[in-house]
Amino acid sequence: MLRKELVAASTEPMILALLSKGESYGYAIVQEILARSQNQIEWTDGMLYPVLHRMEHKGWIKSRWGESDTGRKRKYYSITKDGKMILEKHHAEWTLVHDVLAGLRRARHV
Repeated sequence: MLRKELVAASTEPMILALLSKGESYGYAIVQEILARSQNQIEWTDGMLYPVLHRMEHKGWIKSRWGESDTGRKRKYYSITKDGKMILEKHHAEWTLVHDVLAGLRRARHV
């Protein structure tokens, strides 16, 4: 399992990146991140929904109510134009951090 601080810092960019691929709902977001992280990042409803609500309040994502295949109501989330701009900013920041860490690791092995 990853450290709590790293998971918290990466939650918004991961949600935005996932929603940039298409609309989704809470449970599916949790399952997609779990699968893509090979069960290393395990989000709970209590962690995810406040983040989704905060991102919606900031205008980065929007939501709509729809019906699932079983007929139950489900809230679907999608990325907005502002969210796409924020995703690019997050990507640039994470790329910089990755590049610095990779460079430090390479320097250590020289």
